[in-house]
Amino acid sequence: MRVIAGEARGRRLEALPGTDVTRPTLDQVKEAMFSIVQFDLPGARVLDLFAGSGQLGIEALSRGASRCVFLDQNRDAAAVVMRNCKACGLFDRSRVSVGDAARWLSACHEQFDLVLLDPPFRQGTLAEILPAVDKVVAPGGIVLCESEANLVLPAEVGGLTLRKQYRYGRVLLWRYTKPRASEPEGRETV
Repeated sequence: MRVIAGEARGRRLEALPGTDVTRPTLDQVKEAMFSIVQFDLPGARVLDLFAGSGQLGIEALSRGASRCVFLDQNRDAAAVVMRNCKACGLFDRSRVSVGDAARWLSACHEQFDLVLLDPPFRQGTLAEILPAVDKVVAPGGIVLCESEANLVLPAEVGGLTLRKQYRYGRVLLWRYTKPRASEPEGRETV
């Protein structure tokens, strides 16, 4: 697992062994995710929820995001995220927290321009957490979700609207946006 582009390009990232805690995003899917948001990254405030190794948030920082909050409920995973951020020279723009995502979101008073969601597959986590994520997304913000291919998510969740869904083999990417007050709502066709 490595950083694909930007200032930390080529840096190898550590991950916990096994797939119990982390399931690294494939390079093809990660490249697709960041192609989707490439023009939205410079200066963005990012939340990497279910961070695992931190690879998604680190990629965002490497490509120009101004800061990233990483959250994982596993202390060992959070320690890996810290080591990866330091190894990539991105720790000064990072904040790593340990805790339950739903509780953390309910207490959060920050707004994020980009939220990256890659929770464990086949546990219903995305459908449960999206309403709480809506609260922390800034107007004009984007939520990118990675899921197994057979998952069905709603077209609207609070102020979030599904704009597009992308399929990469057995993985789906979902792009939700929170419109600015002046933007019309509507969904792109797949």
